[in-house]
Amino acid sequence: MTALVYYRRWNMSLDPTWLFLSLFPSGLGFVLLVYGKKQGRWPHALAGVLFMVYPYFATTVASLAAVGALLLAALWLALRLGW
Repeated sequence: MTALVYYRRWNMSLDPTWLFLSLFPSGLGFVLLVYGKKQGRWPHALAGVLFMVYPYFATTVASLAAVGALLLAALWLALRLGW
């Protein structure tokens, strides 16, 4: 029995700066997720999941910082509105 193996070329950046900087939003996301689950604060938990996932899709350091700032602003706004 033969297995067909499909190779797909990924456009993934292995820039050391990007890899190091992507640890910060992922770590913040983990902390927010754990805090949100323990305290029953779903905006925190949702923001934590988003913070952990979006570095996989951000291709540059600028997009990593911009999306992180937008997510942080959205969390702040949600909390100010009383969610």
